[in-house]
Amino acid sequence: MQKNMLSYLQNSALRFPLKTAIRDEDESVNFSELNSQAKAIAAHFQSLNITKNRPVGVLLPKSVKAIKCFLGTLYNGCFYVPLDVKNPASRLEAIIKNLNLEFIVTDAKHAQILKNSGVNLIIFDEINLKGEDKFDRANYENTIDTDPLYIINTSGSTGTPKGVAISHKSAINYIEWACETFSFKDDLKIASQAPFIFDNSVLDIYLTLKTGSTLFLIPQELFTFPIKVVEYLEKNEINFIFWVPSVMANIAALDLLRGVNLSLEFIIFAGEVMPVKTMNYFKSRFKNAVLANLYGPTETTVDCAYYVVDRDFSDEESLPIGYPCKNTDVFLLDENDALVTARNTLGELCVRGASLALGYYNDPVKTASAFTQNPLNPAYPERIYRTGDLAYYNERGELMYKGRKDFQIKHMGYRIELGEIETAALSLGGVDSACALYDGAIVLIYTSQTAASQREILLNLGKILPKYMLPTRFVMLDEMPLNVNGKIDRNKLKELIKDQK
Repeated sequence: MQKNMLSYLQNSALRFPLKTAIRDEDESVNFSELNSQAKAIAAHFQSLNITKNRPVGVLLPKSVKAIKCFLGTLYNGCFYVPLDVKNPASRLEAIIKNLNLEFIVTDAKHAQILKNSGVNLIIFDEINLKGEDKFDRANYENTIDTDPLYIINTSGSTGTPKGVAISHKSAINYIEWACETFSFKDDLKIASQAPFIFDNSVLDIYLTLKTGSTLFLIPQELFTFPIKVVEYLEKNEINFIFWVPSVMANIAALDLLRGVNLSLEFIIFAGEVMPVKTMNYFKSRFKNAVLANLYGPTETTVDCAYYVVDRDFSDEESLPIGYPCKNTDVFLLDENDALVTARNTLGELCVRGASLALGYYNDPVKTASAFTQNPLNPAYPERIYRTGDLAYYNERGELMYKGRKDFQIKHMGYRIELGEIETAALSLGGVDSACALYDGAIVLIYTSQTAASQREILLNLGKILPKYMLPTRFVMLDEMPLNVNGKIDRNKLKELIKDQK
């Protein structure tokens, strides 16, 4: 088994040296160039005495340049930290402090954000990309599979971002699982939606390097205009997408696939609950495509469970999250840490196996609270990750996501899952996106192209949900606020309903 992720790049550079590896709106690079320029970047790092096993920040727009820096960091035996150029300086400084970042690669424009941070800034345009001959292989050759590959920063409840550290081993296991499960070949044209600070991008990048396919980095501003995204897919003959459902829901709500000639063969989604109504829209238009629902927190290396759509679903149903990925065990524990095996019985979804993150970087206390000893195994040390998600097994034995433990409310004496209300709302004609919140009353926030009325929605929800679960307050928006990952921004919605009280 390979020691690190760069083996994928090296193999593709040998097999397809002149084939386009990555393309953005400004440049494209073939596999041979990508490999040699990554080594040149590593050589530049070595000239700055950046030693092995250190985090290196990359503060660049989503681009070919950023991926070159990720790979150059790995060639120097370090691990990379994607940073968002749209983040305020205060958040970037919190990440720098939390991870003890000493070096960040950026460009002249974005260097201004960090001019007072005290960190060492490496200006990308000052790197000699033809300096491969000065590259020393020693650091790279001493990298082993349990060394960190990258850190993704997720939100922390205290306001301090948590740096989730993922190893080469876990990412290799994930990519190998994906290729075995879906039988990917070297003819993929991958359209990347996820920002690099969101771990869905890991599949886009390393699937490209593993298979020798081509990665298209869609300009982020296009997602403001869904019709432009569809035109991009058609123009570039894209046959693979791995997107968050919110983006796909926008396309479905506007019926933008009518009359266009797309080449989609793989339609994979993750990051939030996929409304079956949206899935059915895509399924009806790409009858021969593979559709798959993937599930997993960042702490389990992108995804730890999956379901390949193999039957028809009505709009009112929920999609399974299915079964564990390779070398991973996904199981349910009740409030007493006993194993849940009965059908239709809720438990907290827990994960063990090769997919687990190394932990939260520089934070042993949070790591110990989330990555705990497996209570089912007292015989030897074995970590599990407690996701905080509630799930159950359906009658087919498939895992079904129910919602977050912290989205479970008690209202009128009943325990209610807000996710169940959202699923019901999304099944209704006229509701394009929905979010249920609780502030002493159940609030349904939704968007609707047809301007569906509160009365209309309430009447139809009453046919699906018990009376105690029905929202008592409705807020219709022109569009749903999304965070940088393309998911519904619940924090903004909470502020909205607080301001409207």
